[in-house]
Amino acid sequence: MNFCRDCLADGDDRATRCPACRSPRLVRHPEAASLSIAHIDCDAFYATIEKRDDPTIADKPVIVGGGKRGVVAAACYVARTYGIRSAMPMFEARQRCPDAVVIKPNMAKYVQVGREVRRTMFDLTPLVEPLSIDEAFLDLTGTERLHGMCPAKVLARFAAKVERDLGITVSIGLSANKFLAKVASDLDKPRGFAVLGQTEAPSFLAEKPVGFIYGVGAVSAAKLASDGFRVIADLQRADERDLMRRYGEEGARLWRLARGIDQRTVDPERDTKSVSAETTFERDIGEFRPLEQYLWELTERVSSRLKANALAGSTVTLKLKSADFKIRTRARALGAPTQLASRIFAAGRDLLTHEVGTTRFRLIGIGVSNLEDADDDDLADLLDRRAADAEHAVDRLRSKFGRNAVVKGLSLEED
Repeated sequence: MNFCRDCLADGDDRATRCPACRSPRLVRHPEAASLSIAHIDCDAFYATIEKRDDPTIADKPVIVGGGKRGVVAAACYVARTYGIRSAMPMFEARQRCPDAVVIKPNMAKYVQVGREVRRTMFDLTPLVEPLSIDEAFLDLTGTERLHGMCPAKVLARFAAKVERDLGITVSIGLSANKFLAKVASDLDKPRGFAVLGQTEAPSFLAEKPVGFIYGVGAVSAAKLASDGFRVIADLQRADERDLMRRYGEEGARLWRLARGIDQRTVDPERDTKSVSAETTFERDIGEFRPLEQYLWELTERVSSRLKANALAGSTVTLKLKSADFKIRTRARALGAPTQLASRIFAAGRDLLTHEVGTTRFRLIGIGVSNLEDADDDDLADLLDRRAADAEHAVDRLRSKFGRNAVVKGLSLEED
């Protein structure tokens, strides 16, 4: 199959440009017409939105993040050429690129654009599995009659529509399953469209390190390497029963994925299970006040992530690790879901009061679970409209002027 991503015209297999519009952006793959599982990822989402809204910075390195002690939330592709990446400390990012344009995050704006992209995805298929504010899996199986074209062309048309209507770009990976589609979407960024067929998957994966497989982190990769499995080809040569004897069900999963086999379906009901944050102290702490202060800082981080992903939760969980490395978790069910830091903190603080005084702690964490989409019309936070309005006003000020524009929380409170 050979077609133009810009005008969707079919082309000759030997052509290097579209015969209709002369675009060089062709999709050429023997399996493209038969594949229907896609991974769609918005390109440098936050930074791209900021460039869209300010054309004067279109060609400049742009970093979305905050404060000298903050971290990079997003970096445009120009900034990435300087080695800047998400989660990098801001001071390091500034050192690498002193001329970068640094913009404070505007989460409300990003959430709105993310919702618009999501709505456009649902015009293609009801089988949309969101992974975050800016990426999702789609299953377009059986939609050819509806759209009058194969899924590959539908996706190319979707990308053009998003670029035209929303002013941002996406990269698309198309394959036979979720694992391979996710791999493919990273192959041609930005503004990419890559196809990875099932038949070519084993040879494509063979020389990749085992950490290329999702769920294999640094610790797992080191363990696999010590057992002689350094690249995926090593797993491909292994016997499935031997891998299962060594690693249990994880061994069977590795055996399948090493061959590009992924039996997971695109699940539109899939939800993020929880949003949490934690920190380990430089020294063990037993006093309530410093633990409370750490708890507030973590709560604001959790609240920001919930707002960024338009989520609200109805269960708050406090996590503590004592000096002897024993972990305690305490949970509190709320009357209704929330994304407000004030309500999350109130529940976490109450749980903390029952734990302090018994030992010293080396770690504290706070999480929110039982998540659902946050709808401004029915959030339980509306029950405390004044508190909700005040917190969102602070969020807007911080997004515009920086995190330190409003000093809020325990620094202004007395015991």
